[in-house]
Amino acid sequence: MVRSPASLFPDETTPGSPTGWVIAHCDGGARGNPGPAGYGALLQDEAGAILAELSEFLGNRTNNYAEYSGLLGCLQWALDHGHSRLRVISDSELMVKQIQGKYKVNSPDLRPLWEEARRRIAQLDRFEISHALRHKNKAADQLANDAMDRGTKRQKPVAESVQTPPPRINSATTIPSGSSRNETPKGAVPDVSSQSMLRGFTRDGSIHLLGGAVLPDGIFVKIIPE
Repeated sequence: MVRSPASLFPDETTPGSPTGWVIAHCDGGARGNPGPAGYGALLQDEAGAILAELSEFLGNRTNNYAEYSGLLGCLQWALDHGHSRLRVISDSELMVKQIQGKYKVNSPDLRPLWEEARRRIAQLDRFEISHALRHKNKAADQLANDAMDRGTKRQKPVAESVQTPPPRINSATTIPSGSSRNETPKGAVPDVSSQSMLRGFTRDGSIHLLGGAVLPDGIFVKIIPE
């Protein structure tokens, strides 16, 4: 537990007043670590009345980053709303003991968050933080999961694959009089429907059709020697 010097002296306060204690349950998590992350917090007065519910998506972050973000969110809310006494309850033993000074902060990613938390704590008259097991922090855990759910839904879904239909075959192409039936007029689409028989030859393993006909993708060819 961390206390500012002023917290060593007893006081009489009214629940819900700006001079009373605010009790904040906070939690943070990431799906993938790092992965889609969010934090949640439930802030109440001493009588148990709900003052605020915080729930924020953080993008792709680590669990520890999300836990610290939850603490920072509670601290900022208290400062913004004129509450000078804050008691935080978190199920992150690492964060709690780092704030208490029992653990060192070796991570370069967490160090700036720890420093910012200490800066905000210094602006309060009194501050306490304690560790609780996860099952005693269900409300904050749910708010953190709600944030991750919202953030995940905002991501664009993978588009369903759509098969491109084969080129349309014009079976009503007219061959002008005087033209060979193995020749295709310029600009006309040759008739290669399933009931048509095309003529051609093979060379070096490739099929060459007479009359300039082109087979669409996906069609099967049966070769009949003449």
